[in-house]
Amino acid sequence: MQHTFDLLVIGDVNPDIVIGPLDTPPAFGQREQLVDTGLLTLGGSGAIMACGAARLGLKVAFAGRVGDDEAGRFVRSALTARGVDTEALRVDPVLPTPLTVVVTRADGDRAILTSPGTLSAGGPEDVPETLLTRSRHVHAASYFLLPRLAEALPELLATARACGATTSLDTNDDPAGTWAPGAGGIAATLAVTDFLLPNAQEALALARATAPADEAAGSAGTLDAAAAVLAAHGPRVVVKNGADGALLHDGATLLRTPGIPARPLDTVGAGDSFDAGFVAALLRGLPLPDALEFAAACGALSTRAHGGTPAQPTWDEARTAVARNGKNS
Repeated sequence: MQHTFDLLVIGDVNPDIVIGPLDTPPAFGQREQLVDTGLLTLGGSGAIMACGAARLGLKVAFAGRVGDDEAGRFVRSALTARGVDTEALRVDPVLPTPLTVVVTRADGDRAILTSPGTLSAGGPEDVPETLLTRSRHVHAASYFLLPRLAEALPELLATARACGATTSLDTNDDPAGTWAPGAGGIAATLAVTDFLLPNAQEALALARATAPADEAAGSAGTLDAAAAVLAAHGPRVVVKNGADGALLHDGATLLRTPGIPARPLDTVGAGDSFDAGFVAALLRGLPLPDALEFAAACGALSTRAHGGTPAQPTWDEARTAVARNGKNS
């Protein structure tokens, strides 16, 4: 089948307001606190991943939903400016575009406050079948923020695979903290997911939620054990672990990369840039160990500036960082 796009991203998009660092708790009582930096930029795990992939040279389409408001027009313009096709970015006539405020700390941690807006309404009708059937790879993001879409993901991803696409999923965090859909819905999604891309905290939580009752306690012990539990559901599991690099479990073999040394200015979106790098490397035909190393470089390089997209690397920049790291190791 003739492919129109290298990558279709299904997920969330919103403006991010990134401020910080703030090393004391936010002060209520109408107190004003000053921080060093503030930035209005493109946000949403799906959107940042799409932009990272386009920056790496892929032809990318995005499917999602925004409101009929200034925030929606801002994110559409930002995606288009970064080379992402937005024909499938639907406008909701009632609900507003989501909005996220990210408060950073000097130690790299951050608090994330999101007004969900259209996220609760996004569903399978937002994903044109022509994009599913004519994309080489389909990536879904923010599973727990998009409940209607999450319910439909098994069928959507199965359709893409039936037409020759590979698939990936980055669930991101569960704001409810229960990971409750994991016991049912997400297992069906994992069965049609080629690559699951959680961070370390998410991998542990997902493993506890999806492991058989007699294995749940053990699955919470180490990342290696959690990755094995998740791989048993079908996908190859790629776990992002910050400065400690990343690992990949294919159900039998465990691969690791120490990652690229970095002095991060801002880690917002680094995991999404990692996802973009991993998918781009796969579609370029790199073997899994090299794809893992390349993805880690993309994640590290994205931390050179504030916000998720401004410092995302090109293909040549990431390859140069990998080569330089190899010479120095």
